Amino acid sequence: MIDAIINYEFLQNAFFSGLLIGIIAPLLGVFIVVRRMSLIADALSHVTLAGIAGSLYLSQTFTVLALINPIYLGIVASVSGSILIERLRTLYKHYEELAIPIIMSGGIGLSAIFISLASGFNTDIMSYLFGSVSAVSRQDLWVVIAITIVVFLFLYTFFKEMFVLSFDEEFAKASGLPAKTIHLLFMVVVALVIAASMRIVGILLVSSLITLPVAASMRIAKGFKQTILFSILFGEAAVILGLVSAFYLNLAPGGTIVVTSILILLIVILGKKAAMKMKAERV
Repeated sequence: MIDAIINYEFLQNAFFSGLLIGIIAPLLGVFIVVRRMSLIADALSHVTLAGIAGSLYLSQTFTVLALINPIYLGIVASVSGSILIERLRTLYKHYEELAIPIIMSGGIGLSAIFISLASGFNTDIMSYLFGSVSAVSRQDLWVVIAITIVVFLFLYTFFKEMFVLSFDEEFAKASGLPAKTIHLLFMVVVALVIAASMRIVGILLVSSLITLPVAASMRIAKGFKQTILFSILFGEAAVILGLVSAFYLNLAPGGTIVVTSILILLIVILGKKAAMKMKAERV
């Protein structure tokens, strides 16, 4: 596979995009899981699908739009969805979780409409749903790089604030932190990462890469920073092993990455239980 990566540009694009996504998805996933917002990733992924389907439909209807990469409208849809979720959370103050199924339902509905209206892009939709090694272009790679920079800039600027908000939002508000603004920016960054990940992992599976490495790391980490470190390590392992498996078995990378993440989670859980059992027996 190393020789193939050296010789073929599309494999270079997929491999380097995967490495970056393996870092930024679990990195944000730690904050998402700690704040009990795991389903938001699913909602935004479905909104992203609506943007992608809409872009593919418009490219068929208006020839001039065929040159525009569908990922851009997907990003716009994802960011718009994140802003709408925040608006709905404010509207339903005592039932904030309602915002997630509302936006998710809207995304699924719009996706179904655009797919029904159009014809002939079933292959394109499949690559966006479950990921595709061959579909990642150099333009997609540059988009992933740009979004990676945005993620690191955001966390470099607001890491302490995000830490406080994640564990005690009421205290953060009482301390004078602009909680709503920071949370909105965080949601926008999450939306960008979901849109960037769809080419490798697939829209329907991207939430798994955000949450599964975090779930595994929480079983063995002894602090917040360790949780972040192990999440990134597990995320990178899942992406690398998943891409290698997809290459040799000719499978969708999204499926192999997610299955690898689940295997890592099971190994960690069983390993933790075995270690606790051995410790108990020694005592």
